[in-house]
Amino acid sequence: MVVVLSTVQIVSWGVLYYAFAALQSSITADTGWSAVAVTGAFSTAQLVSGIVGVRVGRRLDDVGPRRVMTGASLLAIPEVLAVALAPTLAVFYVGWILTGAAMAGTLYPAAFAALTRWGGPRRVRALTTLTLVAGLASTVFAPLAALLDDALGWRQAYLVLLGGLVVVTVPLHWWGLAHPWRPVHHDDPGTRHGATAGAVARSAPFVLLAAANALTALAVFAVVINLVPMLVEQGMSRNLAALALGLGGVGQVVGRLGYARFAAATSVTARGVVVLAGVAVTTAALALAPASSGLLIMIGMALGLARGVYTLVQATAVTDRWGPASYGALNGLLTAPALVAAAAAPFAGAVLAELLGSWAHAFLALAGVAALAAVLMAYATPRAART
Repeated sequence: MVVVLSTVQIVSWGVLYYAFAALQSSITADTGWSAVAVTGAFSTAQLVSGIVGVRVGRRLDDVGPRRVMTGASLLAIPEVLAVALAPTLAVFYVGWILTGAAMAGTLYPAAFAALTRWGGPRRVRALTTLTLVAGLASTVFAPLAALLDDALGWRQAYLVLLGGLVVVTVPLHWWGLAHPWRPVHHDDPGTRHGATAGAVARSAPFVLLAAANALTALAVFAVVINLVPMLVEQGMSRNLAALALGLGGVGQVVGRLGYARFAAATSVTARGVVVLAGVAVTTAALALAPASSGLLIMIGMALGLARGVYTLVQATAVTDRWGPASYGALNGLLTAPALVAAAAAPFAGAVLAELLGSWAHAFLALAGVAALAAVLMAYATPRAART
């Protein structure tokens, strides 16, 4: 199951997410649509993914990942086709809106739900492996999309990449995930402490956890998307700043490799607070550090490490507090506000920089957002799970 899900995550993230990053400028140049309008379509897809993900999470609990993820992969095929062949901006938006629905059933939340249930006591190792391997999606598909764009144009590049969904994800989801799945009845007490999924979702710790995740997503994605212009403002060349952004991915890998030991040595509350405090401190350090390229790259890698660990903190947040019984439904509710915040993050970062007069001041404000998230995380664990 880990091998199957890791493989389909690389392809799904590569085609549905990272290809856009490589093709965005070509789309704008070829169509004449503004960069804001083109980016807005992609951000809208993230919003739709968060909204639809709530329903998808409950469906995952009920019928398992095989039918849900296969259906979402099939749904993605005509949607990516619409994006690639869109004659107008309106059709382009429709394609991305529908692609957002497919994202909800193919990307991390669905895969996390599958491995959380099937992994049992080994789920942390399974989730760690998944995120490590799936992290290769940008390494593989961003340059592949760029090469296809150079050779064929962005529309044909999407059509070629679409073959990955047809040949890889659809058959692997259907035949590779044929494993027993026990349905969850959401009205029955099924969490670790006997509460129903609805009762958990209405509880103060869950609401605080969702708020902390949303604030973290806002801070992290605003920083990642706007890291290059911030470093250029600090005196770094654009190419070196891009390298610094890429090296942050190395930090993510290191963080995920060490997560199992970190989790074993910390409590549920402590690891969330420590990681979010790390995001806040490293974000502030980027803004306050002297204009030394080596130092800024090291801080960027440290921020990447915190981001890498946080991916797994978020993936295990529900099971660490309430058990795996209603993971799909609860994680869908937990992820939705974070996806909305992540979609708004690039624009929020740019607005902060304009209002505050510099990227450095914007990063300090984003560090404050992450610090607030750390405070909320300190109170986002039910009393019975604070061990």
